[in-house]
Amino acid sequence: MSDPWRIIFRTTGGPEVLERETFDPGFPGPGQVRVKVSASGVNFIDTYHRAGLYPLPLPSGLGTEFAGMVDAVGPDVRGFSPGQHVAARIKRPGSYATHVILSADELVRVPAGISDEVAAAVTLKGLTAWMLLEKCRKLEPGQIVLVHSAAGGVGSLLVPWAKAMGGVVIAHAGSAEKADRARAAGADHSLSCSFDDLAAKVCKLTGGHGADLVLDGVGAASWAASLGAIARRGLIVSYGNASGPVPPVAPLELSRAGSVFLTRPTMFDYTRTPEELAEGCSRLFGLITDGTLSVEIGQRYPLADVAHAHRALESRKTVGSTILIP
Repeated sequence: MSDPWRIIFRTTGGPEVLERETFDPGFPGPGQVRVKVSASGVNFIDTYHRAGLYPLPLPSGLGTEFAGMVDAVGPDVRGFSPGQHVAARIKRPGSYATHVILSADELVRVPAGISDEVAAAVTLKGLTAWMLLEKCRKLEPGQIVLVHSAAGGVGSLLVPWAKAMGGVVIAHAGSAEKADRARAAGADHSLSCSFDDLAAKVCKLTGGHGADLVLDGVGAASWAASLGAIARRGLIVSYGNASGPVPPVAPLELSRAGSVFLTRPTMFDYTRTPEELAEGCSRLFGLITDGTLSVEIGQRYPLADVAHAHRALESRKTVGSTILIP
């Protein structure tokens, strides 16, 4: 094995705190697998870790989604062997690396016909979409769903997935070009208006009903629009902080908005067991294989250019998924 290396940060801050470090990944222990990374996905949670919004013990690795090839297995590992292609979402960051050692329980086999790059681009985001549409509250045919950041990594999966489930999809994106992408992905209505105008437009499109389900990964900037657009007894799922965390919410606000429900989930709570992980990945990879989902890798960066990738993501200059190639 020649010169394995990884990205770490020793202090929180902007992309400039990221640095390259050589390391010895070692040999996997009991129940563990070592994977040679083919590609690592870039997600907003990575920027939250780097900036300190989600604190980690320092120094720390970074990255929570990757795919690659098994190159060593430890004792007591069943179901995995060298040469197999695998993917993972990992709770302890460290996928921005040439090699990763992790528990076999965190891995899934990548089906034939799905490349490592696609698996790296979609595993965490796809499991998030599965959680949002099928677990937080299963979207029912005919229900109206508002998808924020509809051309982003998660949003670009939510739009066709919700359509396949029979939902009426209202997509919102930050530019007319991104709104066009969401429309092409299957959105019934695709908007690029300001957040100040969004709730009124949703209410007009729905004849005053509003959205039964709002999927909001933007956070602070979109909260008022989400609350204004939600239907009576609807559900707002706040699952990200791209613009900063949502400010404190008084329960009375939810009552005044129409007895609405609010949840702030994390995908890791919905994939705690190998069985839950397998269920989500089976659904995700099945929808990719049958053509329901088309995974767009909008940006590819060398792993050494990770700071540029983070800047592009945080400035909303990306479309689809972003991956890093070691």
